[in-house]
Amino acid sequence: MSATGKSPQAMLWMRRWLILTGVMVYAMILIGGATRLTDSGLSITEWDPIKGSLPPLGDAAWADLFGKYQQTAEYRLQNSGMSLGEFQHIFWWEWSHRLFGRLIGLVAVAGLAAFAILKWLDRSLATRFIILILLGGLQGAIGWWMVSSGIGETSRVDVAPYRLATHFMLALFIIAYTAWLWLDLGGKPREAVSPAIRTVTLVLLALVFLQMAAGALVAGLDAGRSYTDWPLMAGELVPSHYVEDGLGLRSLFEGRAATQFNHRLLAYAIWILSLGAAWAFRRSALRGAFAGLAVLVSLQACWGILTLMHAAPMDLALVHQAIGVVVTLAAVRLVWLARPPQLVASVTELGSTNTA
Repeated sequence: MSATGKSPQAMLWMRRWLILTGVMVYAMILIGGATRLTDSGLSITEWDPIKGSLPPLGDAAWADLFGKYQQTAEYRLQNSGMSLGEFQHIFWWEWSHRLFGRLIGLVAVAGLAAFAILKWLDRSLATRFIILILLGGLQGAIGWWMVSSGIGETSRVDVAPYRLATHFMLALFIIAYTAWLWLDLGGKPREAVSPAIRTVTLVLLALVFLQMAAGALVAGLDAGRSYTDWPLMAGELVPSHYVEDGLGLRSLFEGRAATQFNHRLLAYAIWILSLGAAWAFRRSALRGAFAGLAVLVSLQACWGILTLMHAAPMDLALVHQAIGVVVTLAAVRLVWLARPPQLVASVTELGSTNTA
């Protein structure tokens, strides 16, 4: 029996299920990034969880979908004259994005059902797994809420940046929560660390999440293509249009100059803090985890500079997003490692009163 009161086989398969779910969510994040970068997100103007899982069958179905897309502001103001073939290209990106989301849901529900039938779940584990599945369902609803901002009576040619950021950050939280559950079920013993180390790990994680949200706003506004010089912005240390006329304080969230400048400042702060922490705690039990995070942050910072200096082409931007998710997971792992040993012990005793 394992420390959780479950058989090693049960623990192995539940962790494999979590890995599969996490990998699928990671792929989903990248597919979503490609969907945004190809301006495909508004190509499907309806949300039908059942019928929408089937692709268009026949010329009449394609004509109907294309006609609905032609009523959007994106088509009228940006893609007027688009051919059916061009529409099909963006349609397949969005359709694949939604279909993959459904597949993740099926894998998640099937795993939970199998574990319940096999009686591998106690109340605590079942609750945590159900929360994971409910978060996935919420993500689907928020995805439609995001898309709907560019459909109907609107002049938007893209989805609302706030909604894009919400959609992305929930996806990031889901993969982080999945990783946390996987670590918990591993039952790996932890060494005690100082309160200072625990505080630094939490600050790093908070800053990384804030930075990822800032990056989502930059992406939603296409601000990464507005200023492509570095270390200055349009030749200025602080962009003169940081506060834009008509936006005021909303420039912090809606201004291209402000969002990119803030994204840069947060990157510098995380970079300096991660390197400083790796040096300061080089003799601690978490020296390897701190060093690993510092390396990943350094890679992400350098890749981010490369991406903006090339005006954020799709390939570089997707890699930047992919590394960002890995940085987040490394920060989550660091926080998990820094928890007090007694808290870890309490988690690894989940289900100890049950039989496998």
